[in-house]
Amino acid sequence: MIEAREIDGNGECASLLWRPLTTIEANDAAGAAEIVRLYRLYRLRWRIEEVFRSLKSEALRLKETRLQDARHLFKLALIGLAANSRTVQLVDARNGSDRPATDIIDPGLLTAADAIGPPLDGKTPRQKNFHPPRSLAWLAWIVARLGGWNSYYKSPGLKTMRA
Repeated sequence: MIEAREIDGNGECASLLWRPLTTIEANDAAGAAEIVRLYRLYRLRWRIEEVFRSLKSEALRLKETRLQDARHLFKLALIGLAANSRTVQLVDARNGSDRPATDIIDPGLLTAADAIGPPLDGKTPRQKNFHPPRSLAWLAWIVARLGGWNSYYKSPGLKTMRA
């Protein structure tokens, strides 16, 4: 095991502390830094696996398509990747993000989101959208509520955001 602590974080939250377990030997700081680099790459690999799972069996269900022409299947996969990248961004923003909602939707759709959002608020504080209006987190909350999330229990995931 090595221990690595983030020392130049953004100041908004606690610095990251990683303790990856590995069979790779690290005899010095450079070796430990290489393990941390590999660990970060592995986290990206997990994201890639989530994207493929979503495309193949959850969101787009490419495995069930009846398309046989490779060009058409490729175009369908590209559409799925574009939609899935937006869905992943919503999941990542669900607990707070200062990014504007226009990072993933057209500015003209904000008026619709402004109208759709307030009726989704519940009676309890936990059921209210407390995120800054028109932020990506605000939009993620609206999309999650439309996808069936009830603001209780666990956070909305890919399936809820897709729905």
